[in-house]
Amino acid sequence: MRMTLQFLGATEEVTGSCHLLTVEHERLLLDCGLIQGGKADELRNHDSFAFEPASLAAVVLSHAHIDHSGRLPLLVKAGFTGPIYTHKATVDLCAIMLKDAAMLQSRETDRQNKKRAKHDLDPLEPLFTVEDAEQAISQFVALEYGQVMQVIPHVDICLSDAGHILGSALVELWIGEGKAQKKVVFSGDLGRAGMPILRDPTRVSTADLVVMESTYGNRFHRSWTDTLIELKGIFAKAVTESRGNILLPAFSVGRAQELMYLFYLYAKEWDMARWKICLDSPMAIEATEVYIKHYALMDEEFKRFARKYPGQHPLHENIEFIRTTDESMALNDIHQGLIIIAGSGMCNGGRIRCHLEHNLWRPECDVIICGYQALGTPGRALVDGAEELTIRGNRIKVAANIHTVGGLSAHADQAELLRWYHHFEEQPPVILVHGESEAQQGLVEVLKQDPKTKPKQVAIATRGDCLDLNALPKLVWIPG
Repeated sequence: MRMTLQFLGATEEVTGSCHLLTVEHERLLLDCGLIQGGKADELRNHDSFAFEPASLAAVVLSHAHIDHSGRLPLLVKAGFTGPIYTHKATVDLCAIMLKDAAMLQSRETDRQNKKRAKHDLDPLEPLFTVEDAEQAISQFVALEYGQVMQVIPHVDICLSDAGHILGSALVELWIGEGKAQKKVVFSGDLGRAGMPILRDPTRVSTADLVVMESTYGNRFHRSWTDTLIELKGIFAKAVTESRGNILLPAFSVGRAQELMYLFYLYAKEWDMARWKICLDSPMAIEATEVYIKHYALMDEEFKRFARKYPGQHPLHENIEFIRTTDESMALNDIHQGLIIIAGSGMCNGGRIRCHLEHNLWRPECDVIICGYQALGTPGRALVDGAEELTIRGNRIKVAANIHTVGGLSAHADQAELLRWYHHFEEQPPVILVHGESEAQQGLVEVLKQDPKTKPKQVAIATRGDCLDLNALPKLVWIPG
């Protein structure tokens, strides 16, 4: 029986997750994510798929983040008609996120077409439309954690909590039949143990192959205790010395809700009463309601807290929800005492751009970077020490205080990735995806050197690589 796994996205980069499983004549896609970064990176989203979308029997989606789900409407537009299997909470989040992505695509295309019309150039079409997104959403099939499902002939899957965002899943796949059957574990994006709101990532003990993310494969996050001390210090200094506003570019799903919860938990300790705290993101507001709806998926501490204070949900307390454009623009008239949580998390779109334009040049203001920043994004430029950003055609001097708080990351760091791998018996081979080259090389080195984790083989996937699953546990690549 022919069984292959081809790596078509998030190879030696973090975004655009996409992997093609072929079993005999059936094809299954793991993730179908949008490529994010600079303009050149994002243009690659317009490239044709490396396979015929109509030939796919099904898709399995690890979680809702757009770098894993964002090309699903394009896949449907190109002819895919099959089911999209994912966790039930991811279905609800994607119903928000994919339509939002479509509206952003349409707005950006309209903006470009106005410029093109001045030069008598043909108009462009958006990557996909709201109708494409709605059609993709109609093809979702909701699963529970722990539910075993046959998704194509000779392939069963089971989703387990990855602890990254609400509904995030690592995927166990049993491929083939009888003694020739192989088990592949796809990590998706792995979260971190002990983080607020979500449960810890599920540990898996058996696999013939582990396909593992490596976003922070060469990095160590600050401890949670030190991260809380760091945040308290930033807020205290902003009150006593800076006396400006604080901007938090945040992913609308996951990071925004985590920040809201922290501001509630530490309201007294961090002296939050001094601040007007605003969540300026319609999508994050909708996502927050999904988090509340799927209350049963949260960690025990969060559930105990909510039971103790019924009717006082911590994701609704002390935060002003900013829904309209006019309400968002009105925040620009406030010059101090304001905390704004807004998307996008990498500062490459959304309302945070407007707030950066009005605050980034002010030395009394602070910007807290609290998530991964892809190469080529404005957020990455801030992390790397840029002296100015171009926003809506205007050059904005970077005079605000820039803080990179890595301890808030929803991705496992090197030590946490190793601990997760420790639980596999017999050290199955590992293929690294979803990481930049430097991070991946760092993780390869420690995997090979640590006798406790040393796998039979470890490799970094490059785009187009195709693995013969029949040969496992040996990694045998099929020539392209």
